[in-house]
Amino acid sequence: MLNITSGRVARPQKLVLYGVEGIGKTSLAAQTPEPLFIDTEGGTAHLDVRRLQKPATWDELIALIKEVAATPEVCRTLVIDTADWAEQMCIDFICAKYKQPGIESFGYGKGYTYLAEEFARLLAACDEVILSGKNVVITAHAKMRKQELPDEQGAFDRWELKLSKQTAPLLKEWPDALLFLNFKTLVVATESNTHKAQGGKRVMFTSHHPCWDAKNRHGLPEELDLSYASIASIFGDAQAAPRMASATQTQPSPSDPVQQAQPLPTVTPETLSILTGWMDQKGIKPEEIQTLVAQKGHFPPETPIDQYPEKFVRGWLMHNWSQVVATIEANPEHTPF
Repeated sequence: MLNITSGRVARPQKLVLYGVEGIGKTSLAAQTPEPLFIDTEGGTAHLDVRRLQKPATWDELIALIKEVAATPEVCRTLVIDTADWAEQMCIDFICAKYKQPGIESFGYGKGYTYLAEEFARLLAACDEVILSGKNVVITAHAKMRKQELPDEQGAFDRWELKLSKQTAPLLKEWPDALLFLNFKTLVVATESNTHKAQGGKRVMFTSHHPCWDAKNRHGLPEELDLSYASIASIFGDAQAAPRMASATQTQPSPSDPVQQAQPLPTVTPETLSILTGWMDQKGIKPEEIQTLVAQKGHFPPETPIDQYPEKFVRGWLMHNWSQVVATIEANPEHTPF
């Protein structure tokens, strides 16, 4: 008999953070819920974080991941820092196993085939961690490669994961969100009518672009400030639950009569701050949100955003943010600036 279900399924998150050197990948990962690091390159020495002993071999790395999956309450988020150093451990393992001096020595790309098969073991072990109820965050470095366009139309620089061509696609396909972290340089005009670079704001890109790989299944804006507050919604109610439990204010919803008799916590300051940042980025006014929410039959138009329930803000408004933005921007009366 077919067992058919519908609706969203709550589960731990798979997140990959990659970017240029010194951008803050490890520091960002350290702010995720109750992280536990497997530090393959020694990049957490300057951070006050919980970490496991540095694995000496590829087999030891896989064993550590599996042990985290099998150990309840050891953490809420496993962080593997970084994927490219883990790949080098995998290469060393394969070369030792087949008694070859290097991965190129196998011939006909056979060494890279073995590499992809072994790297898939790491991702399978990470899936076991997900099934155990823990998030998994993997960090990686970025490298620049010259991208040639077809029909001799030109070439441009493109950022990619600092992995081999066989393992990079595996890591790109695996997560719920692949975020590219980089410095955004602003170009300004001088008094002499020349242009120069100014500043270097740290940002995260969440969607695919010709110049980098990125994706997300959370409806995030295409560009975010590089801060944990920008991606806190990825981890959902599991993070907000302690704060929500302390709120007791009742907020009636005309679309759900059952909820009118139940106490619903209003949106937390942290969530409201994230939403306000998203609105500022798109030039969206609070009354535009309130009008759209009323049109969808959720709350009256006079209900302020800070009185919306936390569950509604995260579960509907933020989850469908890209559609919300598109609907508002399509309104002829929308004047962002």
